[in-house]
Amino acid sequence: MKRSPRSIDLLGLAHKAPIPQAARVGPLLCSSAIAGKDPATGELPADAAAQASNAFAHMDRLLEAGGARLEDVARLTVYLKDPAARDAVNAQWLRRFPDPHDRPARHIVEHELQHGMALQLEFLAFVHSTDR
Repeated sequence: MKRSPRSIDLLGLAHKAPIPQAARVGPLLCSSAIAGKDPATGELPADAAAQASNAFAHMDRLLEAGGARLEDVARLTVYLKDPAARDAVNAQWLRRFPDPHDRPARHIVEHELQHGMALQLEFLAFVHSTDR
């Protein structure tokens, strides 16, 4: 039986280091750090709201590429350079998880991010069906 590649990479989201953007092992899907780069230019927007919008859109694409959906996300970790970016994150969070009784776990960490990043995301998802 041929095994699917576990590394998941998307155009416009590549890391500078030789690591994939996500990896899937069986039903477990884990992302690497997801930045808010513009997928067309590879540049980071100056404002946190645009970075948050891009980062969550990248998360959506990585989930799809890994055979998962938002409902499969068990945990989201958010790294913020400045706590003022929390509102931008919450706007994207509420857009994707509007039901307060149906959300993944979330943890926000203040962290000194590089290269002008206001935030990064990391997710952990459990894909319920292996045929997706």
